[in-house]
Amino acid sequence: QVQLVESGGGLVQPGGSLRLSCAAVGSIFSIYHMGWYRQAPGKQRELVARITSGGSTNYADAVKGRFTISRDNAKNTVYLQMNSLKPEDTAVYYCNAFRGGAIVHDYWGQGTQVTVSS
Repeated sequence: QVQLVESGGGLVQPGGSLRLSCAAVGSIFSIYHMGWYRQAPGKQRELVARITSGGSTNYADAVKGRFTISRDNAKNTVYLQMNSLKPEDTAVYYCNAFRGGAIVHDYWGQGTQVTVSS
Protein backbone atom coordinates (compact mmCIF):
# COMPACT_ATOMS: atom_id res chain seq x y z
CA GLN A 1 0.00 0.00 0.00
CA VAL A 2 1.25 3.48 -0.94
CA GLN A 3 -0.09 6.78 0.29
CA LEU A 4 0.59 9.83 -1.88
CA VAL A 5 0.37 13.40 -0.61
CA GLU A 6 0.60 16.28 -3.08
CA SER A 7 1.53 19.84 -2.23
CA GLY A 8 2.59 23.03 -3.96
CA GLY A 9 -0.53 24.02 -5.83
CA GLY A 10 -1.99 27.50 -5.77
CA LEU A 11 -2.84 30.61 -7.74
CA VAL A 12 -0.26 31.97 -10.16
CA GLN A 13 -0.29 34.56 -12.93
CA PRO A 14 0.20 33.56 -16.56
CA GLY A 15 3.89 33.12 -17.28
CA GLY A 16 4.63 32.22 -13.68
CA SER A 17 6.01 29.05 -12.14
CA LEU A 18 5.02 26.49 -9.54
CA ARG A 19 6.63 23.32 -8.25
CA LEU A 20 4.40 20.47 -7.18
CA SER A 21 5.64 17.79 -4.80
CA CYS A 22 4.27 14.34 -4.12
CA ALA A 23 5.51 12.49 -1.07
CA ALA A 24 5.01 8.73 -0.95
CA VAL A 25 4.61 6.76 2.27
CA GLY A 26 4.32 3.06 2.87
CA SER A 27 6.28 1.13 0.28
CA ILE A 28 9.51 0.97 -1.66
CA PHE A 29 9.19 4.20 -3.65
CA SER A 30 12.02 3.52 -6.09
CA ILE A 31 10.30 0.56 -7.76
CA TYR A 32 7.25 2.56 -8.81
CA HIS A 33 6.72 4.44 -12.02
CA MET A 34 5.45 7.88 -11.04
CA GLY A 35 3.21 10.24 -12.93
CA TRP A 36 1.41 13.55 -12.77
CA TYR A 37 -2.07 13.81 -14.22
CA ARG A 38 -4.51 16.69 -14.33
CA GLN A 39 -8.23 17.17 -14.64
CA ALA A 40 -9.85 20.43 -15.64
CA PRO A 41 -13.56 21.10 -15.01
CA GLY A 42 -15.71 19.19 -17.48
CA LYS A 43 -12.75 17.32 -18.93
CA GLN A 44 -11.27 13.87 -18.55
CA ARG A 45 -8.16 13.26 -16.48
CA GLU A 46 -5.08 13.38 -18.69
CA LEU A 47 -1.44 12.46 -18.35
CA VAL A 48 0.91 15.41 -17.88
CA ALA A 49 4.25 13.71 -17.28
CA ARG A 50 5.64 10.35 -16.26
CA ILE A 51 8.95 9.13 -14.89
CA THR A 52 9.81 5.46 -14.75
CA SER A 53 11.58 3.67 -11.93
CA GLY A 54 14.70 3.89 -14.11
CA GLY A 55 14.38 7.64 -14.61
CA SER A 56 13.05 7.80 -18.17
CA THR A 57 10.55 10.59 -18.74
CA ASN A 58 7.77 11.43 -21.14
CA TYR A 59 5.47 14.44 -21.41
CA ALA A 60 2.18 15.46 -22.91
CA ASP A 61 2.68 17.60 -26.00
CA ALA A 62 0.90 20.52 -24.30
CA VAL A 63 3.59 20.81 -21.60
CA LYS A 64 6.79 19.80 -23.41
CA GLY A 65 9.50 22.37 -22.89
CA ARG A 66 7.64 24.01 -19.99
CA PHE A 67 7.24 21.26 -17.37
CA THR A 68 9.88 18.98 -15.87
CA ILE A 69 9.24 15.86 -13.83
CA SER A 70 11.90 14.52 -11.48
CA ARG A 71 12.19 12.16 -8.56
CA ASP A 72 14.30 11.89 -5.43
CA ASN A 73 14.23 8.28 -4.28
CA ALA A 74 16.08 9.13 -1.07
CA LYS A 75 13.19 11.43 -0.13
CA ASN A 76 10.42 9.25 -1.59
CA THR A 77 9.25 12.28 -3.53
CA VAL A 78 8.39 13.14 -7.12
CA TYR A 79 8.30 16.72 -8.37
CA LEU A 80 6.70 18.61 -11.21
CA GLN A 81 8.37 21.92 -12.04
CA MET A 82 5.95 24.01 -14.08
CA ASN A 83 7.21 27.08 -15.91
CA SER A 84 5.60 29.52 -18.35
CA LEU A 85 2.20 28.60 -17.01
CA LYS A 86 -0.87 29.28 -19.12
CA PRO A 87 -4.55 29.65 -18.15
CA GLU A 88 -5.22 26.32 -19.88
CA ASP A 89 -2.94 24.64 -17.32
CA THR A 90 -5.60 25.31 -14.69
CA ALA A 91 -6.70 21.98 -13.23
CA VAL A 92 -6.51 19.68 -10.26
CA TYR A 93 -3.17 17.88 -10.47
CA TYR A 94 -2.92 14.30 -9.24
CA CYS A 95 0.10 12.19 -8.40
CA ASN A 96 0.09 8.53 -9.43
CA ALA A 97 2.27 5.57 -8.48
CA PHE A 98 2.12 2.48 -10.70
CA ARG A 99 3.77 -0.90 -10.79
CA GLY A 100 2.74 -3.68 -13.10
CA GLY A 101 3.29 -7.40 -12.91
CA ALA A 102 1.25 -10.34 -11.68
CA ILE A 103 -0.48 -7.93 -9.31
CA VAL A 104 -1.00 -4.37 -10.53
CA HIS A 105 -0.38 -1.61 -8.02
CA ASP A 106 -2.00 1.72 -8.90
CA TYR A 107 -2.27 4.50 -6.33
CA TRP A 108 -3.50 8.10 -6.48
CA GLY A 109 -3.09 11.17 -4.35
CA GLN A 110 -5.93 13.46 -3.33
CA GLY A 111 -5.02 16.16 -5.84
CA THR A 112 -3.84 19.75 -5.60
CA GLN A 113 -5.46 22.71 -7.34
CA VAL A 114 -3.44 24.81 -9.78
CA THR A 115 -5.07 28.00 -11.01
CA VAL A 116 -3.41 30.20 -13.62
CA SER A 117 -5.13 33.55 -13.83
CA SER A 118 -4.40 37.24 -13.83
